[in-house]
Amino acid sequence: MTTRSRFLLIVLFTGAAMLAAAPATFAQNSKIDLSARKTGPSGLPLPRFVSLKADEINVRRGPGWDHAVAWVFRRIGLPVEVIAEYDVWRQVRDSEGATGWVLGSLLSGRRTVLIAPWKTDKRTIDILEAADRQTAVRAKLAPGVLGDVERCDGRWCRIDAGGLEGYISQELVWGAYPGETIN
Repeated sequence: MTTRSRFLLIVLFTGAAMLAAAPATFAQNSKIDLSARKTGPSGLPLPRFVSLKADEINVRRGPGWDHAVAWVFRRIGLPVEVIAEYDVWRQVRDSEGATGWVLGSLLSGRRTVLIAPWKTDKRTIDILEAADRQTAVRAKLAPGVLGDVERCDGRWCRIDAGGLEGYISQELVWGAYPGETIN
């Protein structure tokens, strides 16, 4: 399954492996001017990243119960990008670039990221001890691993992936804009 359905996830924690599902085709983070974002009807900026609050969320073709379900998200905590708002509905984009509408109450402000889901060469991504390329490697994660954001300074994000904490270049995550600060 991709973010919508099939996901083989291999997490390498200094020798330990954990299986879960494989990325297909993913879109890299949008390069947006964070200072030029508009405010949506909710009073929050558009676009913005949020995460899924439930492990099963219907994605509809339009904003309303009368619109058909296009697909179902089946991964709690998955980051999505809110790109539009209409009443209680939010138009979201996933890491593959697919868009649809979900009920806003099913989204959380909790920030999560996918580790380089666009990488298809099966190489692992280094998670570092500190926000410095010269520091020790704490772990190696497969593309597509889900992590919680502890903070980002615009260049580096400190994440927690399955209880393992470390730093990753902000350009290697989907769920935080390049240059965005998250506390």
